[in-house]
Amino acid sequence: MSIPAPETKIVSAWRVACDGGEGALGHPRVWLSIPKDTGYVECGYCDARYVHEDMADKASS
Repeated sequence: MSIPAPETKIVSAWRVACDGGEGALGHPRVWLSIPKDTGYVECGYCDARYVHEDMADKASS
C-alpha cells in the first residue's frame, strides 16, 4: 500500500526544480528529471510529486 504524495503538480517540462515552495522554510533547490516510462518523479526532500502533462492519466495511481 502506498501513501499518496502530499502535493501533486502537473507540469509541461521533463525537468523541474523543487525548493519546497515555502521560501525560507523550504529546502535547497533540486532539479528532478521525470522518467518518460513512469511520467512522474517525487522530490526526495518534500515528497511533492511532479507529473508530466502527457502522462497525467497514467501516473495518477
